[in-house]
Amino acid sequence: MEIDPIMERRAQEERLAKEKNLRTIMYALIAVAVILAAALAYIWSQKSALISDLEEEKQDLTEQIESLQSDYANLSSDYDSINSQLDTSRAEVADLIERIKKTEATNRAMIRKYQKELGTLRSIMRNYIVQIDSLNTLNHKLTADAAAARKEAAASRAQSRQLSEQVEALSGQVAAGSVIKARGIRIEAYNSSDKVTDRSSRVTRLLTSLSLVENDLAPRGPVVVYIRVKDPDGIILTNSNRTSFQFNGETMVASASRRVDYEGKEVDLSIYLNDIPSYVKGVYTVEAYTEQSRLGSAELMLR
Repeated sequence: MEIDPIMERRAQEERLAKEKNLRTIMYALIAVAVILAAALAYIWSQKSALISDLEEEKQDLTEQIESLQSDYANLSSDYDSINSQLDTSRAEVADLIERIKKTEATNRAMIRKYQKELGTLRSIMRNYIVQIDSLNTLNHKLTADAAAARKEAAASRAQSRQLSEQVEALSGQVAAGSVIKARGIRIEAYNSSDKVTDRSSRVTRLLTSLSLVENDLAPRGPVVVYIRVKDPDGIILTNSNRTSFQFNGETMVASASRRVDYEGKEVDLSIYLNDIPSYVKGVYTVEAYTEQSRLGSAELMLR
């Protein structure tokens, strides 16, 4: 049987056309693959650059906090109340460093939170420096004044008139020394099992503890100590037993209070704050007062 040349030519043309179509499709697929590979390479490059930037940001934050830790380590005072607060802040800095090291750099929400905590700890340290400088200045002045008064009194009784004037000038400072002061102020959170906790969701009450220091110049008798506990937004926490007191001519709301008998000797006391519906994460601040003076403050971090 003879093969029709026309049919054979047509079959050959169809084969060539199919091969051409296959080559076209193949080239198109190759082009698409190249484009996809380039796109993936670009995306990977961008992702790697972003991760690198975040790692640098975390490293910079860690170095800042470690520098602050060194500053806290080098800061000291001659006052027990400030030293106690410094110890608390040093522990908070160390805890913050550990938390940052355990946090992935890509967790931007936590990194931002740690940056805010760093700012708070820096602000607290500035306050410590101001307090220490102020107390040192006052202490040096009082020491110098007292030394000068003793020297003049021993040098000549004939100068008694002048000495009386100097003693009168110092009487205001002696009156300031008769004010009751406190040390070791701290605030802790307790759960329903009466155990210390730092989990805001588990807190059922807060405990503020402090010591009224020994002062032979202070008047004896009942003393009411008031506490004002502020939440992270600066709102005073109160319950149905809220009270108020007068301080520097102003009526101030107190979260809680306690009356103690002060006889010039050191008195340890604790004040509970109960029946607060809920607590949020952040830094809580307690300020302690009598109606004559501000005794000090402390902070508590709840997570």
